Amino acid sequence: MSLYSNKILKTLKSLSNPEAVAGMARFGINPENIYGISIPNLRKMAGQIGKSHLLAEKLWVSGIHEARILACMVDESEKVSESQMERWVKDFDSWDVCDQCCNKLFVRTEVAYKKAIEWSNRSEEFVKRAGFVLMTQLAVHDKEAGDDTFDEFFTIIKREAADERNFVKKAVNWALRQIGKRNRNLNKRAINVAEMIRKIDSKTARWIASDALRELTDEKVQARLKN
Repeated sequence: MSLYSNKILKTLKSLSNPEAVAGMARFGINPENIYGISIPNLRKMAGQIGKSHLLAEKLWVSGIHEARILACMVDESEKVSESQMERWVKDFDSWDVCDQCCNKLFVRTEVAYKKAIEWSNRSEEFVKRAGFVLMTQLAVHDKEAGDDTFDEFFTIIKREAADERNFVKKAVNWALRQIGKRNRNLNKRAINVAEMIRKIDSKTARWIASDALRELTDEKVQARLKN
């Protein structure tokens, strides 16, 4: 496995694109240990590699930005432990690694709800972001969840709405919007939460509320929910 992981790391390095790295930095992605490989190319590699929990761990510990995103794509969610999630989340240093890991892997674990709640209460910027990104993905992908499942998420969103850090506030906003687009009942509740957030004496909270309300009350969104 070490030889195979080394081969993959060499392949990733051969795909380096310095111009892309500069562009990614402009979008707030940490430019350290990064090759500038696009997500579509990483998805293609992941499809060719297949699933492997052991390989994912090898790729993650390399510290290479793209290797960690690839690790999220090839890992086997049923083999991901809570301790692994805690190790990985502490390594998050860019919003894209955070989001890809939550979207592709962590949301499929048995402790996704637990971690969404725990991490949203943590102080580290990308750990907190991970909590809210998990909320967005659970709202989208967990089709069996009842509306009451999201009650605690609404409480947390309201509580954290004044966090001024860019990657946190955008994730809080994202979570509110995604939950509110799940169905008509949750849409009404999300709009009510947004109205409460708008009354908080915070520029960040007002932005989160206004942006969320713009989408949640949009005619196209409302028409889709009615149907």
